[in-house]
Amino acid sequence: METNRKVTLTYNEGKDTTEFPVLKGTLGRDVVDIRTFAKTGMFTFDPGFPATASCESSITFIDGDKGYLYYRGYPIEQLAEQTDYPEVCYLLLNGELPNAEQRAEFNRGIMRHNMLHDQLMSLFKGFRRDAHPMAVMVGVVGALSAFYHDSLDITNPEHRRISAHRLIAKLPTIAAQAYRYNKGLPFSYPKNGLGYAENFLHMMFSTPCDEYKVSPVIARAMDRIFTLHADHEQNASTSTVRLAGSSGANPFACIAAGIACLWGPSHGGANEAVLKMLDEIGSVENVPAFMEGVKNKTHKLMGFGHRVYKNMDPRAKIMKQTCDEVLNELGLHNDPQFKLAMALEKIALEDPYFIERKLYPNVDFYSGIVLSAIGIPVSMFTPIFALGSYRRLD
Repeated sequence: METNRKVTLTYNEGKDTTEFPVLKGTLGRDVVDIRTFAKTGMFTFDPGFPATASCESSITFIDGDKGYLYYRGYPIEQLAEQTDYPEVCYLLLNGELPNAEQRAEFNRGIMRHNMLHDQLMSLFKGFRRDAHPMAVMVGVVGALSAFYHDSLDITNPEHRRISAHRLIAKLPTIAAQAYRYNKGLPFSYPKNGLGYAENFLHMMFSTPCDEYKVSPVIARAMDRIFTLHADHEQNASTSTVRLAGSSGANPFACIAAGIACLWGPSHGGANEAVLKMLDEIGSVENVPAFMEGVKNKTHKLMGFGHRVYKNMDPRAKIMKQTCDEVLNELGLHNDPQFKLAMALEKIALEDPYFIERKLYPNVDFYSGIVLSAIGIPVSMFTPIFALGSYRRLD
């Protein structure tokens, strides 16, 4: 919304001036509209876009100073406590949470799409057994465009809607089969009688001779991980999808590009880096020396602090509670790796050095611990982030 305010730029040693309108968003700071800036004969320079809004959006709002995260106006804490991931997907797609009838119809629509075409299943066998699951995800998601010719026009709202439903439904199946192929296990198919998170865990861990019994606590933890990673404003992978979409590329190709971006250790790979850091520290006895190394900048502390949040990451508060629930459910509080993680957390929350620099544990720290406790290998952490992330193609 344009305000009555203007910002005036004076340049060429004061000889020229240009006015730019000031826009006001529903939430957050005002924005200077610099779309006509090129008329000055200059460019702006803002690496990483910390002061640049690349588009208008009504989906996600973040206030990093206060530690707020809203999806469509709903606080993330409320959504994590009172909804499940399919409801959050509906919210992101449609702007409002579903009623009971809408929820049931949406879930039925997702279930209709959760199987993979048999020829697509054979594509997995073209990868090496030791291929990283993210490499498989990028390839298979991109290949969806070879199977679904009825929804490839990214400029068509109905095509985008159908593609979104297919991606929400098929990404858990693709991720689970990538894991099973890597392990040499037979593919496991979805069961429509299970919830979204339960179905994913079933496809990951069930075998023909041993049906995996999904604990409600574990299923809820997985559902929260999906919800907390569903959207996060214009981050690197979202921007990648939008950039690919601006060329008119089909939705599946755009999402494959976003998954490739998500693979980076500074983005979706951060929780994987947390577990690698814990392995390098080795034991609780080594924690004080490691933390001194962090202060001296000889070691890098993964899973603490955040580029956006200058207060505690609101998702981390939810995941800390979830982490405690999972460790209690599985009786793992005395596991050496988890005791090590808790020792790191204690120092970071109590040591003035970390408090002054606002290096609080973030969502990646706790989600890595939860996923490891459930039995999911480190190589699958980023694919799980990918299948939980919804990238709107507007």
